Amino acid sequence: MTPAELKERVEQVLAEQIGPDLDLDGSAIEVVGVDAGVVQVRLGNVCAGCPSTLMTLIMGLETELRKRIPEIEYLEAVP
Repeated sequence: MTPAELKERVEQVLAEQIGPDLDLDGSAIEVVGVDAGVVQVRLGNVCAGCPSTLMTLIMGLETELRKRIPEIEYLEAVP
């Protein structure tokens, strides 16, 4: 799978399977890039600056993405 295809797949999974749960608390996730199994994401809206959100992002989203897309090794939050 090419990086562009993997990015598209990650965006799809976030939008259709994981993102709706985050919409409940006003969060938004932007996939900035995907390269060599690393997904770079930017968190927006209400929780953008919250330190506990970073832990949720790393632990929760990474776990859920890895279940659905085995090529994902880890998430990286970017500003």
